Formats: sequence, C-alpha cells, structure tokens
Amino acid sequence: MRIKSILAAALLALLFFPPGSALAEATCTETYGEGTEIFSLATGSPGELGLLRALAEVFSPLADARLCWVKAGSGASLALLKEGEVDMVMVHAPAAEKAAVAGGWAEQRTLIGSNEFYIVGPESDPAGIAAAATAAEAYRKIAESESKFFSRGDNSGTHKKELAVWGQAGIAPAGDWYVVTGDFMTATLKRADAEGGYFMTDSSTWIAERETTPNLKVLFRGDPFLVNTYHALCRPQAEGEAPSLAARFIEFVASGPGQEIIRGYGAAAGGEGLYNDAAYAGQFEQD
Repeated sequence: MRIKSILAAALLALLFFPPGSALAEATCTETYGEGTEIFSLATGSPGELGLLRALAEVFSPLADARLCWVKAGSGASLALLKEGEVDMVMVHAPAAEKAAVAGGWAEQRTLIGSNEFYIVGPESDPAGIAAAATAAEAYRKIAESESKFFSRGDNSGTHKKELAVWGQAGIAPAGDWYVVTGDFMTATLKRADAEGGYFMTDSSTWIAERETTPNLKVLFRGDPFLVNTYHALCRPQAEGEAPSLAARFIEFVASGPGQEIIRGYGAAAGGEGLYNDAAYAGQFEQD
C-alpha cells in the first residue's frame, strides 16, 4: 500500500509540476493562462500592475502554456533565477543583470521596455525638492531638512537606484527621518501617502495608484538617471536543446504583438500607458 501511495504522489507531482518546471521550488503568487505546460517568472511591479497577466493571456494559447508569477523585487528575482527556482525574470537592475550573464547562470538578456522614477511627496514640499535640478540635489535637500523619506530597503531595482542617487549626493542616509519599509512598491507608496513622506516610485505604479494616494504629488522628475529600463532573462539551456517556454516568452514579449501590449497597457484606465516600449527604452541603455 505504501508503494502505491508513493506512486500516486509521484503521478500527481508530474501532473502539476511537469519536468523542467521550477514550480517545485517557487510558490506562485498567481497563475495565468490555461495551457498544459507551465513555466515560472519572478518580477515585481509588472506583476503587481497587471502587465504580466496581459502578456501571458495572449501568449498562453500560442504556446499551450500557463505562467506562474512569483512576486519578488529585482534582487530577489535574480537570486531565485540563480538558484534555479524560477525559469525567468523581468527586472530593472542592469549591473546585476550583466553580472548574471557573465556568471553563466542567466542568458537571453533582452530589453523589453521602460518607465521612469518620480520622487513624490506632500504638496507642501517641506524639503523644497521641486526646485532641484537633479535627483541627487533633491535627495540632498531631503537629507538636510531631515524630511521623512521612505525606502523599500529590499535590494529591489528601486532600492538599488535609490542607493545610487544617495551615492551621487554623497550621503549615507540614516536617522529617524529615513524609514525603511522592507515592502513592495505599492505598499510603500501608500505608507508615504498615509504618513506624509517622500518616496521614489516608478511612474507605472504612480499612474495606477495616484487616485488612491491623494496626499502625494509628483515633486521631481525628468533626470535621465531616473529612467528605468526593464530586461527579461532566463535560465541557460544546453546547446542544441529546443527553446524553453521561458525563452519563447521572452521572444514574444520582444516581438511586435508583445511590444504593442506594453505600449498600450493601462492607457484605457489611466489615460496614459504605464510603460514605454523597447524602442523608446533603447536610448537609455547603458553599455
């Protein structure tokens, strides 16, 4: 009887977690599509804001596939990919992405689009950042006035960019005014709204959530350093192996139909798209 139970469990595992799937390691936040095969993708805001669902629902019938979204910031997403716990990622951490490819544990790094970072805060703007010429100057003003500032502090792409701006400003932020949430983009944005602090949010989240954060406004934007390019990467494949579902999904996202989805996503609801396409993003690529 025990042998029969083990065989039954193994059969169920094969049914729900097909060979080559990373689902035995990673837990799905949500699953999209109705296909028989499944692959996993780790990302943050593109999943939170629904872009991933929109892409997956078009790809699913083309590939007879389901997509498991694992919610994680860029740093955590890349760690999951390195450990083989997901099949691919969508991230915005260029230096870490290049290191992953150089290290041999990621491949097919493909530019898929962009957004940008805004620094939002209370309309009263106690630090006076609206008059700043650069993001670094805005950060210096916040630190000098010790105005409340919220940091995700989670090694996400947003956190990495925030630290880079502090570096440009020559400041190591610390003190009661500097609040580390350890949370995702939307949750931290809403906390800044509730507590009247500054926060660097991506433009996509801001467009989607600005009606729910009435106490905040965009006070600084436009520094080219704050443009946020997204890339997709997947696990390496053996030479001669047929393209994986993850590799095929990257090709789809970078194709004409995929780019059309990215360009138009959110426009109907928010009056403007949440993301720019790869053609626009390319001008901000760093060699």
